[in-house]
Amino acid sequence: MNLVVYGHWGPPMLLFPTSGGDEWEAEHQGLIGAIEEFIEPGRVKVYALGSVNKESFYDRQASPLHRSYVQSRFDAYVHQEVMPFVDQDCQSPGIALTTAGASFGAYHAVNTLLKHPDRVKRGFGLSGLYDLRRFMDGQYDDNFYFNNPIDYVSGLPDEIVAQLATCDIHLVTGTGPWEHPQWSYDLSAALARRGIKHSLDDWGPDGGHDWPYWKAQMREYLRRYFAQ
Repeated sequence: MNLVVYGHWGPPMLLFPTSGGDEWEAEHQGLIGAIEEFIEPGRVKVYALGSVNKESFYDRQASPLHRSYVQSRFDAYVHQEVMPFVDQDCQSPGIALTTAGASFGAYHAVNTLLKHPDRVKRGFGLSGLYDLRRFMDGQYDDNFYFNNPIDYVSGLPDEIVAQLATCDIHLVTGTGPWEHPQWSYDLSAALARRGIKHSLDDWGPDGGHDWPYWKAQMREYLRRYFAQ
């Protein structure tokens, strides 16, 4: 697994790629350039992660239960390897993390926050999909349940719900091209049923499923939430 770090200091943000992306995607798509004014002065330090999407939910040749197993290992990698690396790199054990991602990266960003609210205190899910049953061909197991937010939110232990009360969760959608706002609205409803505070940010026509929209949104969120 590869990881690219942008910036020398600042609050750390884990950035997840889209379904077919890798750790270089954000740079190649112009996102890093679009938020450079926040990276350079240390308002945020970006950790762009690689992906196992092609070996997990997007591997149509594999058994669905293998897909969910690979996703469970990816979550363990983020928790057991990436987070300790960030601690060491920032020289701040236990430092609060932000997660962010667009499209399938939004799934990873939100899933990581919901599963590890003791470490992740803010998350931005841009144009996300949070019910992955379409990738399982009708099969189901514990690995899938514990990585499918629309399912496991209803059964989160009270102590996790209490930790989530300390988090700032943003589900971001809109009515622009190729967007599916219902996916974010469905997770918002599931969170609301558990009393988990969050923001459902509907950007209307300024929220679409493509990089120009996501770059504008990330610039605004960094401007708004990452103080100088």
